[in-house]
Amino acid sequence: MSNKNLQRRRRIRQSIRSKISGTAEKPRLAIYRSLKNIDGQIIDDDKGQTLLGFGTNAKEMADEKGTKSELSFKAGEALAKKASDAGISQVVFDRGGYKYHGRVKAFAEGARKGGLKF
Repeated sequence: MSNKNLQRRRRIRQSIRSKISGTAEKPRLAIYRSLKNIDGQIIDDDKGQTLLGFGTNAKEMADEKGTKSELSFKAGEALAKKASDAGISQVVFDRGGYKYHGRVKAFAEGARKGGLKF
């Protein structure tokens, strides 16, 4: 990724983070997308603590097959299931400077289908 693209994403990410923040009642669902995997973390910004996380590189996803978008959808569903087991039903979505498209959108839709509200 070029330096120009990294700076652009950093600016977008700072703009997003200045507007949203996670609390104990409504934590933040932060997305990180790499070339092969996508990860989601549910974060309580008041305490500065990650409550839980899940991604396509988790042990539970090792035997799953499909495209990266399909795996992202399944990872979103699994994260939502873990969140509901932990008593979390509502989150604030932080796309992390990525466009709401492709794997990021698939992860979000999977989380919604799994029961998270945002």
